Amino acid sequence: MARPKVGIIGNSYLVNDQYPTHAGGTMNSEAIAEVAGCMPLLIPSDPRFLSVEELLETFDGFLFTGGRPNVHPQEYGEAETEAHGAFDRARDAIALPLIRACVERGQPFLGICRGFQELNVAMGGTLYPEIRDLPGRMNHRMPPDGTLEEKFALRHVVSLTEGGVFHRLFGSPEVLTNTLHGQGIKQPGSRIVIEGYAGDGTPEAICVKDAPGFTLAVQWHPEWDAANDPVSRPLFEAFGDAVRVWAGGERPVTLKRTA
Repeated sequence: MARPKVGIIGNSYLVNDQYPTHAGGTMNSEAIAEVAGCMPLLIPSDPRFLSVEELLETFDGFLFTGGRPNVHPQEYGEAETEAHGAFDRARDAIALPLIRACVERGQPFLGICRGFQELNVAMGGTLYPEIRDLPGRMNHRMPPDGTLEEKFALRHVVSLTEGGVFHRLFGSPEVLTNTLHGQGIKQPGSRIVIEGYAGDGTPEAICVKDAPGFTLAVQWHPEWDAANDPVSRPLFEAFGDAVRVWAGGERPVTLKRTA
């Protein structure tokens, strides 16, 4: 039996500063294939090559991944500054309307890092360009030195809303996560429910209020060691379950908050 298909939102890169490519982290595919139990397929996120309507009909669910480029501030009504970093306007043009369509249809998706920020912007929210510049905030960026294991090591606690979707999913009011991001939520978008915060007050886990399907996003990177991590594994397993339900024809899956 064919596995349900999860579209992984890819990023644009220049190889050797001249050869354009679309790429996605191998650990994203590993988490989808080995933990969620679905078929991972990379999406070349550019409206020149595909449409949101085609994607919705082709895939059963979507993974909105992290990436070095940030959502362009024009998408949330602010002017571009040097602090906003690099951009991928083609990904913006696919990811943001795709998220809104999935929320409307109840089609499952999981947002990670940039995907977390895309969900907030897609629902009308705004972003801080650099969290570490805010008074009282820690540096959430990836450590510049060390092995990959050291860079993705668990670094801070996320406190979860009692009785919320994430609390019930993880079975604990607190979880230990990694942190590898520069930007973060400034103003939550319409219907965005923040259910997890780092110790410095940075939002880390969100969902969409009254959404008919699986609409979860986290600011950390659960794809790292997803098969073995006690937080990552149930997150990807629940996502895989939601995708299978969608692929089986049920409309929609509902994740209701109890608090």
